[in-house]
Amino acid sequence: MSITATDAARGLAGVDERLQRFFDEKEALAGDQGEHFVALWAALRRASIGGKRIRPSLVLHTARELGCDRPQAADAVAAAFELLHTAFLLHDDVIDGDTRRRGKPNLIGEFYAGARSHGVAERAALAWSSAAGILAGDLLLHAAQALIARLDIDEGRRLGLLDLLDRTLSVTAAGELGDVALSVGTATPSLADALTVTRAKTAHYSFQAPLQAGAILAGAGSREHDALSVFGHRAGIAFQLRDDLLGVFGDPAVTGKSNSVDICRAKLTPLVAYALGTEHGPRLRLIMEAGAPRDVDVASAREILMHSGACEFVEGLIDDHVAAAEAALREAALPETLHERLIAIAHEAGARSW
Repeated sequence: MSITATDAARGLAGVDERLQRFFDEKEALAGDQGEHFVALWAALRRASIGGKRIRPSLVLHTARELGCDRPQAADAVAAAFELLHTAFLLHDDVIDGDTRRRGKPNLIGEFYAGARSHGVAERAALAWSSAAGILAGDLLLHAAQALIARLDIDEGRRLGLLDLLDRTLSVTAAGELGDVALSVGTATPSLADALTVTRAKTAHYSFQAPLQAGAILAGAGSREHDALSVFGHRAGIAFQLRDDLLGVFGDPAVTGKSNSVDICRAKLTPLVAYALGTEHGPRLRLIMEAGAPRDVDVASAREILMHSGACEFVEGLIDDHVAAAEAALREAALPETLHERLIAIAHEAGARSW
């Protein structure tokens, strides 16, 4: 069956309603655990608002187009992936020490500001807000698993989804650990390692796993499942590579995030790793290891990234992965509307400005 724009909007509205009920229930139960726990769940609700719902959209559209006959189960799995996404963002903010996301204070920033307004010393306020971020992420990881474990579907599909979730958590955690290793120097920085982190940290949970989840819900065959897996892998890498470029050259008013943080934190993306391997590498390394963020010459770093050929290299990688994503879809007889939608998604992933 085809998915019209109205169908898509109605589907995402169903996911939002499911999330709304979830947070209503959690906030009501939190009252027995004290005001701080109530505040944590209220902040978690706010943290879940404002996302683009990429992952639940992929779950829903894939499941429906492939013939899933359990719409409520599809809504629940889509909601689980959005909770998973929010959990990863919360933990990522703790790791990076970020206090803002999507152009406003994140959960950590809210708890930090609240503690400081009550006279708590800065170091203690940071410890308090970081603990809140860790615990909040933990709660949502469990909630995502619980939503899937309680699905009213046959055992084979439910276990398949739980195995997929387990694999997703493992791959993403490994990617995050690798990202930190490259950033702090406990791993030897290389282009190959930077690309491995890109695949693990973002591509799997943002594209590959949601598409696989939709296929599992619909009981799709191995040919369709494999094609969607490869497509998601390739499109997800293109998405993250574009994100790396936007993290340096994007418009903050459009992306909702700073275009200098990655450089100031010496974040070893494939973009930076390529430049470090050129004759411009020593100068770029000196700039990125300047110490305090205010001492980092972001403009000079951008100039080096352009003149070293790093931008052109990453643009080429994006094109290659988008082309590979398209090719993967030819390996399975997917419904025409799903095929067209996924092709559009792959191109948007590689060319977006947001």
